Amino acid sequence: MSSAIPRRKFLQLAAGAASLAAAPRVVTAKKTDSPIILGEGEHKYEVEHNWPQLPDQFTWQTTHDVAFDKAGNLYVIHEGHKEKKDHPAIFVFDADGQFIRSFGQEFQGGGHGLEVHDENGEEFLYVTGYQGLKKFAKLTLKGEPIWERHAPIESGIYAEGEDHSTKPGMARDHFQPTNIAFRPNSTDFYLADGYGAYVIHLYDHDANYKKTFGKPGKEDGQFNTPHGIWIDQRAGRDPSIVVADRANGRLQWFTLDGDHQQSLDGFHLPANIDTFGDLMLVPDLQARVTLLDGQNKVIAHFGDDEAWGGEVMKREIRKHPDQWPDGKFIHPHDACFDAQGNIFVCEWVATGRVSKMRKLS
Repeated sequence: MSSAIPRRKFLQLAAGAASLAAAPRVVTAKKTDSPIILGEGEHKYEVEHNWPQLPDQFTWQTTHDVAFDKAGNLYVIHEGHKEKKDHPAIFVFDADGQFIRSFGQEFQGGGHGLEVHDENGEEFLYVTGYQGLKKFAKLTLKGEPIWERHAPIESGIYAEGEDHSTKPGMARDHFQPTNIAFRPNSTDFYLADGYGAYVIHLYDHDANYKKTFGKPGKEDGQFNTPHGIWIDQRAGRDPSIVVADRANGRLQWFTLDGDHQQSLDGFHLPANIDTFGDLMLVPDLQARVTLLDGQNKVIAHFGDDEAWGGEVMKREIRKHPDQWPDGKFIHPHDACFDAQGNIFVCEWVATGRVSKMRKLS
C-alpha cells in the first residue's frame, strides 16, 4: 500500500501553495504521432487525450467529473472560476466529442461531482458543488432546476448556518459534498461529504435527510476524505456501497444500510468508482487509473509509473500541458465507462482534460 500524503499538504497543492525543498527537475514531454496503446490482452485501449473540444467562447477551468446519459452523450463538469459567473460549468458532448450544449453557471467556483440517473424512464442530472457553494442539486438534462439543498443540519454534525453558508471551509463541521450514488430498487440516494464532515448521508427522492454513517478516522468504517461513492452491483454479490476513501488510500464496501463489509488497500489517492459488467474502474489522483476484475484483483494500473507519480505530486505540473507525456495521466479525478466499455478519464488540471480510452479488444 502506498502512503497517502497528508490532507493538508494535498490541499496546499490544490491551491497552488505547496513549496518545494529543491528546484524541480525539468520534465520533457514525449509526444508521438503513433497510436497510444495502454493495457494488454482483453483489456487494451487506445488513448486519445483532450478528446472533446470546447467552442472558442468557452474555456476549461479545472475539469472534475464525467457521466453519460442513455443517448450516449457525455456530461463534463468543471470547477469554474467564481469570478466568471456568466460562464457555464457543465458541458455536454455527443458520441463523437462534438459540443451540444452548456449550462450550470450556478456551479461556477465550486462545480465538483455529477451523475445521470434514470427515474421511470426520465433522466436527471445530480450535481454537487463544494468550496463556497456547499450544495447539491437535481437538474433536467438541459440544466433546468428541480431542487437545491445545503447541509443537513438535522444530522447534528454541522455548525449553525451551514445550511445556507457560502463561506469556504474544510473543517469537520462544514459541509463540502463531493459525489452521489443511488440506492438500487429505491428512490433514495447517498451523498458523500468528502471534504467536510467525512461522512455519508442518505436522502429520499425529494432530498429529505434520512440518516448518516461513518466518521473521520483510519479504522474500518471510518474515512479520511470519502471523495467518491458508487453502488457495486457486479455479478455474484449483493448490492453494496463502495467508497473511495481517498487520503486513506483504499476502497471500502458497506451494506446498503451503512454497515462495513470490506476494505481494499493498494491505492494512492482513489478519487471515484465506476463499474461495467464485472469490471471496476478507479481513477487515482496520483497519476494512474486502475481496473479491477470481479474478485477485486488488479487487472491494470493504466499510466502507472512510480517516478512520474511522484513528480506530479511534488509540483504544479498540472498547469503545464507541454510537460505531460503522451499515455501518462496527471491527476485523474473521475472516470467512467460508456455503453461500449470505452473509458473516459477526467483530470483535475488547470487547463482541463478529458481523455478517451477506446477499447480495442
